[in-house]
Amino acid sequence: MTFSVIGRCHKTGQLGIAISSSSIAVGARCPWVRAGVGAVATQNVTLPALGPQVLDLLESLRVDPQAALDRVLGANDWSEYRQVTVIDAQGRTAFFSGKEALGLYNAVPGEQCVAAGNMLAGVEVIEAMVPAFENTRGMLADRLLAAMHAAMAAGGEAGPVHSAALKIAGDLSWPIVDLRVDWADEDPIGKLDSLWQAYRPQMQDYMTRALNPTAAPSYGVPGNE
Repeated sequence: MTFSVIGRCHKTGQLGIAISSSSIAVGARCPWVRAGVGAVATQNVTLPALGPQVLDLLESLRVDPQAALDRVLGANDWSEYRQVTVIDAQGRTAFFSGKEALGLYNAVPGEQCVAAGNMLAGVEVIEAMVPAFENTRGMLADRLLAAMHAAMAAGGEAGPVHSAALKIAGDLSWPIVDLRVDWADEDPIGKLDSLWQAYRPQMQDYMTRALNPTAAPSYGVPGNE
């Protein structure tokens, strides 16, 4: 039903998530990032509230990811249906897969990353994601997407994948990357990668436009000169 990877860039401190699902619009429910705080992927039978709740504890109480995750899951009556991964601003990680997680499921931590999934074609799908993230050079988005491609090459989900999302937090209070393929009959991860390649050269310009409109570059569209 879902597989994902969360990670941190040790050079920039950026935090991010790439995720895909057989369900529609996975990016609307499952990935949560907060600049300088952490990232959370909530999946399986998804409770979106878990993401903000874990991030709130990381930010307000400055507890480690495992303590934040344990506290949030302990307050929820249906935790055994959830699969959740967490990374904080220091790169520390935590993960949980409840006994009611769907189908074949797995979670694997790595160096400043965690990959997890359910309804998998095989446990090797998740095992392939961590080395792909760790060994890929480039921006955080490139590394997250490399892990997603590795998962598909290893078998992906037991069924077809229809949606995918990429969300990254940097130094600003809003995500600097927030790209989604809400539904595709085929290859949503490939389409998400194409979106990233189109957005990548404009990413800094959009941050500049927000912080200093007088320095905003023009793209030659009507009303934007």
